[in-house]
Amino acid sequence: MPVNHKIPNGDVIYQREQYAGSRITRKYWNYRDRQVFAFIKPEYKRIIDIGCGEGLTLEKVIRNFPNRMVLGVDLSAENITICREHGLPVIHSSIYGLSLENSSFDCCIFLEVIEHLDEPERAIAEIHRLLRSGGRVIILFPNDLLFMIARLLTFKFKEAFYDPGHVRQWTPKGLAKLLIDSGFKIVAQESLPFVFWPASLHHLVVADKL
Repeated sequence: MPVNHKIPNGDVIYQREQYAGSRITRKYWNYRDRQVFAFIKPEYKRIIDIGCGEGLTLEKVIRNFPNRMVLGVDLSAENITICREHGLPVIHSSIYGLSLENSSFDCCIFLEVIEHLDEPERAIAEIHRLLRSGGRVIILFPNDLLFMIARLLTFKFKEAFYDPGHVRQWTPKGLAKLLIDSGFKIVAQESLPFVFWPASLHHLVVADKL
């Protein structure tokens, strides 16, 4: 996921610093990742994390799913450097320029990326190409309004109004339609941490390639 954001005063927010510095953030991210991992089946042997950011979730995938072929992808050279400093298997690439073989993965993790993309249809088509028949994509996107409110309520005032670089605000219905139109079958949808989407921070969509 894209994680090194600039805020209005010019500072940069790094994912690993957020994770290490805030117990609340760490607790929620761990919960979020557990919800994602619940949809990774034991038989999935080849897992790709597209938009892996600084590699926190990628590390957990490797730790929780041993003896798999796991690969992270990110567009940011800075994120790739951080991942490599932590010994993570990553490649520096846009989702639109991946030189990976067709049907080469069983599962794709795609967390907090789609809201940043100018061509989401093209990105989903690329994920469809990479997955084998029956392969799974797990997508997470944020509720931007609730994130702003949450930052204000936790006194993160300087972070509350920064531009996260989102080009589109997705809804559960809108993303489900895109996936269905792109050759996927919806397996599950969950709003996190609450069932009611308008009151939740994230929405999780799980879909299998037809």
